[in-house]
Amino acid sequence: MKFYDYKAAPSPRRARMFIAEKGLDIETIQVDLGAKAQFDPAYRAVNPRCTVPALALDDGVVLCDNASIARYLEEICPEPPLLGRDPVEKALVAEWLGRVEWEGFMGVAEALRNTSDFFKDSAIPGPQRYEQIPALAQRGRQRAEAFIAVMDQRLAEANYLAGDAFSAADIAGYAFVDFAAWVKLKPGPELEHLANWREAISKRPSASA
Repeated sequence: MKFYDYKAAPSPRRARMFIAEKGLDIETIQVDLGAKAQFDPAYRAVNPRCTVPALALDDGVVLCDNASIARYLEEICPEPPLLGRDPVEKALVAEWLGRVEWEGFMGVAEALRNTSDFFKDSAIPGPQRYEQIPALAQRGRQRAEAFIAVMDQRLAEANYLAGDAFSAADIAGYAFVDFAAWVKLKPGPELEHLANWREAISKRPSASA
């Protein structure tokens, strides 16, 4: 297998952490998003979506997002389980992955991509050109800020987002909170449950993957 990555980006970080938690050693190829290398013909041939992460399997199939990469790796390497251990936990992992993605990551992406000059002609990831809509930026910040508070409330009820066990939902949530700092959103000291959770995850080897 080959893993296509960009070390500075939050989305492939989720896949790196998942791979590290599984203890897998996969050949990694860096795609320099800063130089817009994702649009080069060579990478387009690998992933026409022009995004990272991507995981090229030995049979030529290419998985082009975190959901498919996690699902595949969980199937071929079920231990430790990161997508849930029983029907309820699996459902909760899926639910919180969805919430982190749509309420958290997408909020930050809206704020960042609709204001930064770097994304002036690419407000949405991928090969199509989309102009920025500045009015979306504030809404994105509000969404992300609200979700940070939601995470703290959830972590007052459970050790991890999906319950008692660390999962892919926590990987996504951890990457999201760090990504939020890109638009100057940082959890306040009053969010102690979130702070304790982040400290615990920061001590896992995968946090530095």
